[in-house]
Amino acid sequence: MSIQKILLVEDDAPLLDVMRYLLEAEGYEMCTAVNGKQALDLFVASRPSLVVSDIMMPEMNGYELIEAMRMMPDGITVPFLFLSARTERSDVDRARSLGVDDYLFKPFEAPELINAVRSRLERRRVIELFDTRAAHLQTVIMLANVIETRDPYTAGHLERVRRLALNLATALNWNTEDLAILEFGAILHDIGKIVGPSQVLKKNDPLSKEEWILMRQHPEIGAKMLEGVEHLRAAMPYVMNHHEWWNGSGYPSGIKAEKIPREGRMLTIADAFDAMTSNRPYHSSMPVVGALDELARYRGIYFDPDMVDAFIQTYKL
Repeated sequence: MSIQKILLVEDDAPLLDVMRYLLEAEGYEMCTAVNGKQALDLFVASRPSLVVSDIMMPEMNGYELIEAMRMMPDGITVPFLFLSARTERSDVDRARSLGVDDYLFKPFEAPELINAVRSRLERRRVIELFDTRAAHLQTVIMLANVIETRDPYTAGHLERVRRLALNLATALNWNTEDLAILEFGAILHDIGKIVGPSQVLKKNDPLSKEEWILMRQHPEIGAKMLEGVEHLRAAMPYVMNHHEWWNGSGYPSGIKAEKIPREGRMLTIADAFDAMTSNRPYHSSMPVVGALDELARYRGIYFDPDMVDAFIQTYKL
């Protein structure tokens, strides 16, 4: 992750030095200014991830600084944190009306400053993540439609697996970024089937040994396809490992237990549950209760036992 840059604006030199020291110790890159005019020039030149500014300053005060920033295309979404000894309601209201993100009253403790900065930057990171995710998700959905066109018996399968996996990951307290990557992985886990023979994908009869060999190549083919796409590379563990079994009898690598990446262990459960509860050429759908019983029966054999327990508990809620 790249180092985040903070523009710190304060006309009290000793306080400026203390705040710069505290934030540099947290790993942030700092640029500083002693008034609003200097800060505005630095903002244009340095493109910071966050602005922390005093209000009452010479030449250009904090209100004028944020107003000028918000007029710039690059300044509309940059988080802005005000520092001030002014606690009057009218001052706070004016700051809010100009688009300030937070307000820290002087005097403040070091942890207050650090926590305020950290929370503003984390919020911006999440917003950027979801903006990027929304743009990429359209491409991913298009690819998913291609997959399901090639393999009509799995129509709706990718969306159901996505939903099941998200529910399980949420129950396991995965973070926001991991959940976004999971969506891509769940939707694209069968992308390797795009290059599989159409007659094999659409075959109603049992597959021959040679045809099974071809079908079992799709995780590796799919992972290779994603390897060259930077914003989808993080989804590769889902694509590569969704047919690995807990006891090592799966494919393509035959790895076992916790050597299987958690992404693969997660998707194996969702994928198997949906396969059991859907009509396929080679079997009729199983009742949900029966499928949950099968997951429980094979916990610690095919499936991560802890994840299966969480899946069953979550599904019953």
